[in-house]
Amino acid sequence: MPKDYATLEPTNIRRRDREVSDEAWIREFLQTAPVGVLATNYEGQPFINSNIFAFDADAEVIYLHTARVGRTRSNAESNDAGVPACFHIMQMGRMLPAKRAQEFSVEYAGVMAFGSLSVIEDTEHAKQALQALMDKYAPHLQPEQDYEAATLDDLKRTSVYQFKIESVSGKRKVVAEDFPGAYWFDVQTGYDPLGMIRRQLTEVE
Repeated sequence: MPKDYATLEPTNIRRRDREVSDEAWIREFLQTAPVGVLATNYEGQPFINSNIFAFDADAEVIYLHTARVGRTRSNAESNDAGVPACFHIMQMGRMLPAKRAQEFSVEYAGVMAFGSLSVIEDTEHAKQALQALMDKYAPHLQPEQDYEAATLDDLKRTSVYQFKIESVSGKRKVVAEDFPGAYWFDVQTGYDPLGMIRRQLTEVE
């Protein structure tokens, strides 16, 4: 009899052979991944927002920010105690060809976290969260030396969020280096998302 996945814990993984339970691996992935995707819901309408983020391992929280107003802010404000949300990060590896299309696969690694999202209203806490983002993405620069840290005026134009992790799961698929025919997607196809964005910006200018 097939499992009723709707009744299982959110962190339940179907392919147990690809499950990662190593807490150190999960924490390192959360600390180093460049971009994550936040998923929220409001009255049955799902919404996702991709964003840079900072993981506070001691507090078990993820910090994010957006503009002062917008869909993420509205969803987060629907409950003062925090709204249910999930956060996902992933990394794609090599494409893995096979004799049959159905057997084609890909290397990957990912972490899915479940918890609650809330707006950080405390000014000092919000500034600390924004500084955590700067420390992650610009570790070679120093506040008040190379740039001016976030100010009260900045916070008037910015929403800062805390995603409190309640449960998390990791998953990955990695094969041998000499896997026959393995190739990188961008090398084979010329896929260049940043190049596409630059071309679009050039056209606008």
